[in-house]
Amino acid sequence: MTVQNRFEGKSVIVTGAASGIGRATALRLGEEGADVVLLDIDEEGLNSAAKILTDMDRQGHTRVVDLSQGSEACRAAIDFGVQKLGKLDVLCNIAGIAKARHFSDVTDAEWDRMMAINLSAVFFGSQAALPHLIATQGNIVNMSSTAALDGQIYNAVYCATKAGVLQMTKALAIELASKKVRVNAVCPGTVMTPLVENFELPEDPDMQLMSRMFSLLDPAQPEEIASAVAYLASDEARFVSGISFAIDGAQSAG
Repeated sequence: MTVQNRFEGKSVIVTGAASGIGRATALRLGEEGADVVLLDIDEEGLNSAAKILTDMDRQGHTRVVDLSQGSEACRAAIDFGVQKLGKLDVLCNIAGIAKARHFSDVTDAEWDRMMAINLSAVFFGSQAALPHLIATQGNIVNMSSTAALDGQIYNAVYCATKAGVLQMTKALAIELASKKVRVNAVCPGTVMTPLVENFELPEDPDMQLMSRMFSLLDPAQPEEIASAVAYLASDEARFVSGISFAIDGAQSAG
């Protein structure tokens, strides 16, 4: 792969940057010239990714943050990022969690935490970033999912959060077009990340229905999704806003 320099001089904030798609995205944008602020709850993973960035002669600032703690925590993390970088060109909302449950077994705490991390943090972070993105005519890339496009058994809460992210993306793309701020969503299928590798099925799963959740091609690697994020976040995608970019090995094609 030939690495371009589409992000030379750009400042980027990535949530969920300690592992998986978030880490791959932070490193990909750094390879292309970006200075990056990495946000996550996993300090060890953050420090590891930041070291790779600094070895590339890029800025790699880290902040440990639990995005489930609400608007104040999310906004403080964005403010930290802008303070470190001096401006903001791209916000990548990638942090997310999933938990498979029979619908009747979902607890209030599980609902609240998944909503807080997967959906509310995207709202609060984007809201805090918006003045800075307007100033740079920057953009937002949100991580949605094929769960936003098709229903998935045992994932009602996850589907609800990711559908919310997708519709928020579309609404913001329209609202912010006049301010030259683009907003897009990526909808991955199965990707080999810790979220997928640690995925646990509920008791007595219906495997026939479970099969509808799987891609028809081999699972993607985080770097493949990061490549799509890099395109959408770059100036090459100047005319792309409000899309749901499915990368799912034909999972949602039928």
